[in-house]
Amino acid sequence: MSATVTAADVKALRDRTGAGMMDCKKALTEADGDLERAIEILRVQGQAKDAKLGDREATEGTVQSYIHANGRVGALVEVDCNTDFVSRNEDFTSFARDVALHVAAASPRYVSEADVPDDVRAGELRIFAQQAADRPENVRERIAEGKLRKWMADNVLLLQEHVNTDKHESQTIEELRAALSAKTGENVVIRRFERFEIGG
Repeated sequence: MSATVTAADVKALRDRTGAGMMDCKKALTEADGDLERAIEILRVQGQAKDAKLGDREATEGTVQSYIHANGRVGALVEVDCNTDFVSRNEDFTSFARDVALHVAAASPRYVSEADVPDDVRAGELRIFAQQAADRPENVRERIAEGKLRKWMADNVLLLQEHVNTDKHESQTIEELRAALSAKTGENVVIRRFERFEIGG
């Protein structure tokens, strides 16, 4: 016998994922009322939908900014989508502002892994391999690869956890982007960013 799904359960799931009401209800029913399993179901569906959306060109969007209270650090970010309607949506502009705040605080160097030049990646891997030179030969490569993944997470915007961990529950920028994409039904793309710092 499946658990009864209440309106409060649906609202809780909606608040956590940003998914539509009917999708939340369906996921909760499928998960027998288990909130964590329902989130998993929605994320899998969202990723599948997101993959289809990725084929659509994002030609609308917004540029948002964040200036730190001391006036010494700031960021501009361009986030694109498919329609003018979504580009004016509060969830969309709020996401772009959140990304600008994150960029100002976390100083990423690249938007995505694909933006990291091959020579930079190879150079970092060489350094990590040298650092692991005193370890047994059979684990050196694994250690260097692990350190490279950590370096990517520190330097690639989409792989970073949002600096406001309380508000965003330790989700990465990519997880937040994918959730917004699933919610709006559009291809959401962080196109570029620029960080400014006095004397930087």
